[in-house]
Amino acid sequence: MSQAMQCQSCLPWGSWARLRGSLPGSMGARRVFLRAASVPGAAGSSFHRKILHVGGISLPRSCVRYQGGSQGHPAQCSSSRHGLDHLRNVASSDAIKKHQKSLSVWFSNQPNEERQFGPSFSLDAVHVDPVIRESSLEQILKPSPDLTIQHQLQQSCRQVIGLQNLFDVDACGRQVKNVVLYGTVGTGKSTLIKKMVMDWCHGLLPRFELVIPFSCEDLSHSRVPISLRRLITKKYQHLRDVVPILGTSNLKVLFILNGLERLNLDFRLAGTELCCDPSEPVPPSAIVVNLLRKYLLPEASIIVTTRPSAVRQIPGKYVGRYAEICGFSDTNLQKLYFQMRLSQPGCGGEDSVGSGLGEQDNLVEMLSRNLERQNQIAAACFLPSYCWLVCTTLHFLYFTRTVPPSQTLTGIYTSFLRLNFSGEVLDSTDPANISMMKYVAKTVGKLAHEGVMSRKTCFSEEDLQQCFEVEMKTESELNLLEVFRSDVFRFFLTPCVQPGKEHTFVFTIPAMQEYLAALYVVLGEKKTLAQKVGKELSEIIGRVSEDVAVVLSIISKVLPLRFLPVLFNLLKIFPRYFSRLSGKDRDAIARTMAEELFKEEDYYNDDVLDQINSSILGVEGPMRHPDEAPDDEVFELFPIFMGGILSRRNRAILEQLGCSIKNLAAFEIAKAMKKTVIRNSRKGLPPSELMDYLFFLHEFQNERFTAEAVRSLRTVNLSSVKMTPLKCSVVASVMGTTCHEVEELNLTSCNLDTSSLRTLFPVLLRCRVLHLQLNGLGPDACKEIRDLLLHDKCVVSILRLTNNPVGVQGARYLAEALAGNRSLTHLSLLHTALGDQGVEVIAQHLAENLQLQELNLGYNSLTDAAALRVVEVAKKHATLDKVHLYFNDISEEGKRALHSLRMDRDGVRALVFLTAGTDVSDYWSSILNVVHRNLPFWDRERVRQHLALILQDLESSRRQTANPWRKAKFLRVESEVKKMLGKLQHETL
Repeated sequence: MSQAMQCQSCLPWGSWARLRGSLPGSMGARRVFLRAASVPGAAGSSFHRKILHVGGISLPRSCVRYQGGSQGHPAQCSSSRHGLDHLRNVASSDAIKKHQKSLSVWFSNQPNEERQFGPSFSLDAVHVDPVIRESSLEQILKPSPDLTIQHQLQQSCRQVIGLQNLFDVDACGRQVKNVVLYGTVGTGKSTLIKKMVMDWCHGLLPRFELVIPFSCEDLSHSRVPISLRRLITKKYQHLRDVVPILGTSNLKVLFILNGLERLNLDFRLAGTELCCDPSEPVPPSAIVVNLLRKYLLPEASIIVTTRPSAVRQIPGKYVGRYAEICGFSDTNLQKLYFQMRLSQPGCGGEDSVGSGLGEQDNLVEMLSRNLERQNQIAAACFLPSYCWLVCTTLHFLYFTRTVPPSQTLTGIYTSFLRLNFSGEVLDSTDPANISMMKYVAKTVGKLAHEGVMSRKTCFSEEDLQQCFEVEMKTESELNLLEVFRSDVFRFFLTPCVQPGKEHTFVFTIPAMQEYLAALYVVLGEKKTLAQKVGKELSEIIGRVSEDVAVVLSIISKVLPLRFLPVLFNLLKIFPRYFSRLSGKDRDAIARTMAEELFKEEDYYNDDVLDQINSSILGVEGPMRHPDEAPDDEVFELFPIFMGGILSRRNRAILEQLGCSIKNLAAFEIAKAMKKTVIRNSRKGLPPSELMDYLFFLHEFQNERFTAEAVRSLRTVNLSSVKMTPLKCSVVASVMGTTCHEVEELNLTSCNLDTSSLRTLFPVLLRCRVLHLQLNGLGPDACKEIRDLLLHDKCVVSILRLTNNPVGVQGARYLAEALAGNRSLTHLSLLHTALGDQGVEVIAQHLAENLQLQELNLGYNSLTDAAALRVVEVAKKHATLDKVHLYFNDISEEGKRALHSLRMDRDGVRALVFLTAGTDVSDYWSSILNVVHRNLPFWDRERVRQHLALILQDLESSRRQTANPWRKAKFLRVESEVKKMLGKLQHETL
């Protein structure tokens, strides 16, 4: 009977609801240990990559006593001293010191997933211990109570045990020698083992004089018999002087066996013979069995880590203590993790010395409030692995100043899965040896895809049974399902915390549903029954037809059966015909991507990066009433993940996880996308959807495809999209794949700052019309704009800086730009706080400009002198023919002087009021439109006063004319102004 079937009582067949109660209960606050700093070292192996810093954070180590199990045990301390004396006599203490140094360097190595985020995710950090609960074999095997997340958060746990106390005496006073430490995927088993090894290396685990860690995955690949002594020296050559005394001295040794589920252990004497000689060569599995039997090195202590499905591999009589890792079942642990991880000095990058620290504190505060609401994220962060994912995603969203080519959101999720599932098989006893991630993609991916297609995030037990159990046909499939339910299910699905939905399941992180749905589609698992049958027939016929055709060709030379080879040759056509049909699947994937990417019902949602931010940090504001109808679910990350999974780097990582996507398939999908995605993108997209499309191109990581897609974008409208440093980097990266000129770039109200302009500088150079209104751009930003306009490759002809606090200093920078620029024809400085002094500076440099045609200086508190000064300069300018001066503090005398200007005589027209003598100005509608568009951002009382003056001027001019046609025009304009005044009075504008 397989280990899966032996463990059925742990997770009863057919009852998905019981999985809700198997999450750990709430614990009290845990200790935080500070450790002395270790030196980063050489590259690690797959075992050490698996033992990651997912469940802890680091600060510089300090001399803090380890509250371990040996303290308060004088006999153990005495024995330890005696053992060390013996080691000195045999010159082995130096070997152990070298071993400690080697392990410290090895386990301090940082994986790529950590290194890409800089020093803030360093391994030299404060470690937050997950909750460990002492258990028993009876508790493991009995059915779990049907509890919801809320009940577990309120439940107290009476059997908490610290990592340092795992080898203390048991309840009966017996010394514990063998410890089984078990937990589902993502609870932090490997991290705890890493902590134990590092503690020993730095002298914080005095209970043991020698620690020898082994990877069971590594041992499982060895088929050649080997002795225990040879195995130790093969893995750790520094111990060759220590190995001869193993078993002959009172040396306190701890063996660590990580990932026992990778070994097929047989404790029957008929399956594994007894062996007490550490020099006798036996299979590695036999070494492990005899160590656990206490037949080989009976004085050695052993700690085993495993998944729940493999706990029964070891008979209970050989286990001194069972301990379950429950993750961060207390929200205080989660808060502690996030506070330490996100508050590291280098978390915000090199540029975040001042303002970055405040932003980090704000992030921690918002995340803490979201956890206190008992939101779904609190349920997800039971698993330390998901705490790592949350921190990594926030680092990507907030502290990415420039986007490396390999850093994408899809890449973060793919790397996250590699950290947890690299090298993992679902059941090592199953002959198929199926990759765990491949099984997840086929089963959980199917559930995720069906949810995306039906716009559903909550799944009932019936949904789960329909997805996982409907196709169960063999004993092997049933065993695999049981292993999945006990070991992996809770990693992806968790009970819903919403009132009224406690008996349904949701994906642990919402974006994970969209990622797995995308993986399911891209892997080609979404097939009709005809496609599945056709593929199987194609494979069978392809294997058989060639051999049969050869045999029949030989027989046909003897017997008159020449028509049979002809029939089989026709039969061989079927696989080739099916391969052509399978090419249609690529078109279907491309169509699905385009349809989901450009769904009109999602046009006015926030962009996906803001959606992810809200899902982690929550939405500030009043809580939704329970009876209020929920918003429709959106799945805009789904097509973006589809594109990201097709990138070369992510395909390489997925290949390691057993999810193969061939180069040819990726090429054909990209080819099909040109017909669908690029064509659909040419339609006018709302700003948030356009940002999603640019983010999709960034995730796709196909430079040739991106260049062709970007060339089709002549107008880029991103107005009102909050342009974070990450979004600016994405836009710059995507738009940088080609050098074509952009007709218009609209960045109105995008929260731009100086660093944003610096990031977007290469893109801004190529824009003919540039909208930068309502961004709070001050003098420092104007300095960047000056450098932009003075660049020899600048093609900007229309620049709008309306409603920015430019000020006098900003006007000086812009005046320098005007003097040296050769492309600008229209400049709008409406409502930019210039004042007389700022306009005077611009007027001084205006004569040096050769091509400016229109200048808007409206609403800048100009007086007569400044207005007349700029008009005098404009008269002499070769090309400037229009100056906007409305809504300024110009006197009646000044207005008359400006009214006297004539285009044919003076070469310039000043737009001050809606009248031109005894006629209505030709520009009255454009002036009122400008007022109407900017009312939300202007001082309404001042606007009301100006509109009242305009109305008086209109009435006065109407009385002076006798032309009925002109009177009618005046009345029409007056009605528009009165209408605007009425709306202002009633605050309906």
